[in-house]
Amino acid sequence: MPRYLTMIRIDENDLPEGGGPSPELERRMGELLAEMTKAGVLLDTAGLAPTSEGTRVHWEKGRLSVTDGPFTEAKEVVGGYSIVQAKDKAEAIEWTKRFLKVHEDYWTVTVEVREIAEPDIPGVGPQA
Repeated sequence: MPRYLTMIRIDENDLPEGGGPSPELERRMGELLAEMTKAGVLLDTAGLAPTSEGTRVHWEKGRLSVTDGPFTEAKEVVGGYSIVQAKDKAEAIEWTKRFLKVHEDYWTVTVEVREIAEPDIPGVGPQA
């Protein structure tokens, strides 16, 4: 079955008061993640530290550059991710919709769903 990376995008400057999820959202999220795990869909998930704690490493024209956060030019950042295994992209999107619907109305969250391209290198990837 194909695997999908969901990148959970948020605007760090437009988080709800208190900056994080409410206890009710945490409860609903926990229930959904438990259901996804039991169904064998959820392979991994986590939130990410804010961009102020991040570092970008960039390669361009044979030169490396390293920049510490925060990254003020980025309006929307990846605030978390999940890796799901689904029969197809439509199923991955349905789980993503359910993930978004557990959030209260005042949240603004965008999730990008992308299939993970399996490497064509012997001994690398989930088949290894």
